[in-house]
Amino acid sequence: MSSTGTASTRDRLLDAAAELFYREGASIGVETLCRTAGVSKRSMYQLFDSKDEVFAASLRRRAPAYEEQLALRSVEAGPPRTRILYVFERLEKLAETADYRGCPFLAAQVELKDPAHPASIVAEEVKRHLTDAFRAEAERGGAADPELLARQLSLVFDGASARAGARVESLAGLAVTTAAALLDAAGVV
Repeated sequence: MSSTGTASTRDRLLDAAAELFYREGASIGVETLCRTAGVSKRSMYQLFDSKDEVFAASLRRRAPAYEEQLALRSVEAGPPRTRILYVFERLEKLAETADYRGCPFLAAQVELKDPAHPASIVAEEVKRHLTDAFRAEAERGGAADPELLARQLSLVFDGASARAGARVESLAGLAVTTAAALLDAAGVV
């Protein structure tokens, strides 16, 4: 925020980008983005090299809050099983909200299909952080193969997120029980 109490041009662009890309997808045009943000295209291009860079910056800015919503660190002390299941409980809660459209980072990866796209790079990093957190907890919990379990949990997370975001399925109890079954099979306490 600037000293006048209004959002900066950059902030307005990133706010509009986060909203539009999540709701409408990456095909949003520069005109729509700038109109929604209330900024000129010239101003956008003074701040960013391209719409792709705006998209990447909006995801990067959104990442800490998203990770905090789900992060294992949000659960104070507790056994690894509790900490992992907390992530799936949070996912189920988020999926109940009317404006939930799935994981914004997975959506970016799926829609863009280009791992070298600046937004894909940011999204991959965020998704890797979650898998790394699952792996660390799986190790702490005594899983025989923490890497495999972390990948399985990420697969369940992404699949559940996508199905809930597409309004194909309610997650009510489904994501947690599926993750719990994986934890049981891996012997995580």
